[in-house]
Amino acid sequence: MSGFDSSPAVLVLEDGRVFRGTTFGAVGQTLGEAVFSTGMTGYQETLTDPSYHRQIVVSTAPQIGNTGWNDEDDESVGPTGESAGAKIWVAGYVVRDPSRVTSSWRATGSLQAKLEEQSIVGIAGIDTRALVRHLRTRGSMKAGIFSGEAIAADDDELVRRVQDQPTMLGADLAGEVSTTSGYIVEPKGGEALYTVAAIDLGIKTNTPRMFAERGIRVHVLPSNASLEQILDLKADGVFLSNGPGDPATADGAVHLTKEVIGQGLPLFGICFGNQILGRALGLSTYKMKFGHRGINIPVIEHQTGRIAITAQNHGFALEGEAGQEFDTPFGRAVVSHTCANDGAVEGVRLLDDSAFSVQYHPEAAAGPHDAAYLFDRFTSLLSARKETGVKN
Repeated sequence: MSGFDSSPAVLVLEDGRVFRGTTFGAVGQTLGEAVFSTGMTGYQETLTDPSYHRQIVVSTAPQIGNTGWNDEDDESVGPTGESAGAKIWVAGYVVRDPSRVTSSWRATGSLQAKLEEQSIVGIAGIDTRALVRHLRTRGSMKAGIFSGEAIAADDDELVRRVQDQPTMLGADLAGEVSTTSGYIVEPKGGEALYTVAAIDLGIKTNTPRMFAERGIRVHVLPSNASLEQILDLKADGVFLSNGPGDPATADGAVHLTKEVIGQGLPLFGICFGNQILGRALGLSTYKMKFGHRGINIPVIEHQTGRIAITAQNHGFALEGEAGQEFDTPFGRAVVSHTCANDGAVEGVRLLDDSAFSVQYHPEAAAGPHDAAYLFDRFTSLLSARKETGVKN
């Protein structure tokens, strides 16, 4: 594998805080929003998740890279659905202690080599505990990583570069990570029982796979797909994916969601899709102080009292309170889930169960799997609709 470069690198935050370490991955300059993830495993899935587009991810786990990189765990595909087009979406990567040895039989290379190959600028050897405490106190903020020739400028100049970049608030990013032409994921083990149109706002690879395991053919459509495209597919239901950016900018997806609900098509959304459904039902969104990112976040489902440990990645959330019922143009709705840690809205649904969504990731690559039952719930809606003989 590629050797480690011990040359200096710096992480600069918009408030002027500077962390000095060594180069990790590619050499150069990168800008983005500094966020932290609490997952101790699954760094490959995190780095390739399109929801992290334009973000510099700080890993709270002290050692990263010991399982290397493999050809199976990427959570992105190319714009036409080809796995060869998978890429790392994070803007930069911050770790404390990168492993110099790859120790997994599944590995086809090292994390260091993959970061270099895809020109992802990172930094190692800094006090990530101090950095995370800073971000938890001050909130996620603009940041930059600089190494090589980029580090030649003085700190004041680097702070200026960081501050001059666009903010995540108001960022319209779904179109930048979406499929361009669409693609199909066929069901496993036989003919398709149902057809689902998945609106790609930054979809993770494992989501269509979870549908395919339940006998569902998935047509992954661009973020700007129209109702006519969905109806032409004779879709039995619609899925709204995860994705990056500010949901307040996604007026097109919100409009499409209203049209889909008006057609009586079952609808299921996750993460960004939860915020889109919430907006379609009349709720507003806000930017969180430091968001939820990791694979150990507890969520309460208020109808059952069930608590699930979930995977999450979001810096925006819906306004609302636990169990809150409210009127919508499509009937009564409820805030169905909230976070046990801070009370943030984690799910909404129409009371007739025709549309529901959650803020977390039930496809859960790389775990946990507490919420996988939600795919079965959606499949039951598709079955019920088909049995009634409802046509588009």
